[in-house]
Amino acid sequence: MSADVVESGTVAGRLSFLDRFLAVWILAAMAAGLGLGRLVPGLGDALAKVTVTGVSLPIALGLLVMMYPVLAKVRYDRLDTVTRDRRLLVPSLVLNWVVGPALMFALAWVFLPDLPEYRTGLIIVGLARCIAMVIIWNDLACGDREAAAVLVALNSAFQVVAFGLLGWFYLSVLPGRLGLEQTVLDVSVWEIARSVLVFLGVPLLAGLLTRRLGERAKGRTWYETKLIPRIGPFALYGLLFTIVVLFALQGDAITSQPLDVARIALPLLVYFALMWAGSMAVGRAAGLEYPKATTLAFTAAGNNFELAIAVAIATFGATSGQALAGVVGPLIEVPVLIGLVYVALAARRYFPQPNTAPEPVAAQEGSARV
Repeated sequence: MSADVVESGTVAGRLSFLDRFLAVWILAAMAAGLGLGRLVPGLGDALAKVTVTGVSLPIALGLLVMMYPVLAKVRYDRLDTVTRDRRLLVPSLVLNWVVGPALMFALAWVFLPDLPEYRTGLIIVGLARCIAMVIIWNDLACGDREAAAVLVALNSAFQVVAFGLLGWFYLSVLPGRLGLEQTVLDVSVWEIARSVLVFLGVPLLAGLLTRRLGERAKGRTWYETKLIPRIGPFALYGLLFTIVVLFALQGDAITSQPLDVARIALPLLVYFALMWAGSMAVGRAAGLEYPKATTLAFTAAGNNFELAIAVAIATFGATSGQALAGVVGPLIEVPVLIGLVYVALAARRYFPQPNTAPEPVAAQEGSARV
């Protein structure tokens, strides 16, 4: 929901039925996925048979459906103002490529010193910076869509170049220097680039073409007030579908190994909380307005679980502890970051607000925002 709706106190009247009970639907999707994975024999294997860049095809489709409406809402003619904002770009690069991997490395060794497979899986998750689901969290929290598009694209470019090097550093070089156990990560640049092209390139191109062709054919007013409200809800449909499939794929493993999942979940909870809160504090200290500070926080806290899972499976096997740790990542990220969406909305009063006119009401309805 947009700022004027929040501040007017008429949230219930403006939100769609889906938006109003979003947290309920997400919890229900998680429960449904766990139930299906536990009760339907062979479902996980069936869902995992066909993959796209190492990720189950149903998950890939859900992610693409989820991201497309949000990227279709981006005002691509405003991107140049974001690329000139060093108060946003510099902290984002530092948080994503210096602080995030280092923090996950430290937490993995602190919480899992006796479980090397899970520890390695968590470190891989920390190296994979978010380029997909963060688009949804940012939009739900009323973050800056244009800033999110730029930061996600920036993360994607760095990911292709830096993922393999950081994996070598955090799994082999740094542990060796500290006298800790070393691990070798064998991942190609093409594998990473392919993941980026599929999970960001396809929906980004589709969103850009939709806006350009739609505005050219019928004008911006029609595009914002007619088309966007129609396609907006599909972002949440895709999110809920993805959550069901994710939990169904690992439903049996999660319910049969609850203690292992809990051990993996604890450092992830600490990681998401510290990265998000720290990034919001950095944004506030840098004088960023609420939308950009929120975008900074969610892009720094989220992780690219598609890439992490694909790398873990390709390197260590589908049944490995590293793969399980990669899968637990989004299972913890989903409920934690949806909770942080509400925290962000509650904290917006403490941030400078943008001096822009509100969007047309018709464009806000059905926008798939909390």
